[in-house]
Amino acid sequence: MSLTLITPPAAEPINLADMKAHLRVTHSDEDALITGLIIAAVRAIEARCGIAMMAQQWRLRLDEMPRCLTLPIGPVSAIDAISVTDIAGTDHSIGAGGYAFAPGKPGRLRADTPWPQAAHGGITIDFTAGFDGAIPAPLLQAIKMLCGAFYEQRESTSEIRRYAIPESFNALIAPYREMRL
Repeated sequence: MSLTLITPPAAEPINLADMKAHLRVTHSDEDALITGLIIAAVRAIEARCGIAMMAQQWRLRLDEMPRCLTLPIGPVSAIDAISVTDIAGTDHSIGAGGYAFAPGKPGRLRADTPWPQAAHGGITIDFTAGFDGAIPAPLLQAIKMLCGAFYEQRESTSEIRRYAIPESFNALIAPYREMRL
């Protein structure tokens, strides 16, 4: 299984002006740094929770289709395309009638009709993930908190103090983390 980002989000959930206000930064000397910290904080939270905050397109490649597939990133809003390359190397497009899709987090997909036997890595599923509408306030606060921690502690440790991510950060993202058994 491989997962590849096809189309990244067009914007970040928090803009530079809002983050600068949160950090109480009034100058523009560190705009590039703060923009990078926003991106780093968002991607860290998305990776930790298995979510996509803003709409983005992903491609999942599989060797075979399980009975029911849970998509690895959510919330999933749409299946954009499914194709199967069979063992003879022929590509087959799977239309909407060939599968059942349950959107959300987790997004789930089930083959409703027999699909061709796939070559190694021959199943390709393109899907769109990201929150429809407003991003939950706890996630926005977690972005601000993590970005603030990154801004204040630019190195992982120093000779004088050791810093850590506040425990409240984990409490903010806990409801959005996928628990695996």
